Amino acid sequence: MSRIKTKKIVMIGVFSAIAFVLQLIVPFPKVGGFLEIEISDLPALILAFAYGPLSGVICELMKNILHGLTFTSTGYVGELANFVINGVFVGVAGLVYMNKKTFNVAIVSLIAATLAMAVTGIFVNLYIMLPLYMPTAPLSATMPLVMGTIFPFNLAKGVGISLITMLIYKRISPIIKFSGGRK
Repeated sequence: MSRIKTKKIVMIGVFSAIAFVLQLIVPFPKVGGFLEIEISDLPALILAFAYGPLSGVICELMKNILHGLTFTSTGYVGELANFVINGVFVGVAGLVYMNKKTFNVAIVSLIAATLAMAVTGIFVNLYIMLPLYMPTAPLSATMPLVMGTIFPFNLAKGVGISLITMLIYKRISPIIKFSGGRK
């Protein structure tokens, strides 16, 4: 295995652990009783920018596996939702950014990722997550919840994580680049 590949795997592990810890230690009030405002997607987004979309998605997967094995209160439905919806977010951002790494492309990638996450959240929650979590609730009951709470929440979360990423990525990218990451 090449040295760069080894360092990339190590960075994914380290950033996954950071994401897991951030998911636990940054308490904010829940929105709608179940949507958690947290910044644990930040390490995955940084990885997606530094190493490509797959690295960010793997970070999201590892964070949610760790959370599911230790702290789940939703029977893994919350972890599955977190992985799918935030995996789309970091995957789209990394995919758009990977071929032309400029400030303007970073902004476009974060806008595209936020919109993709919010739209994915609509369909995933309506047809998979809420039926798993609330199997007897009719679509007419879940649609207002999705459109009035989950969709705007995902938009706001995407904007917030994007802003934080834009503020810190350039400052920490030398550390990541030193560790074998791509520019």
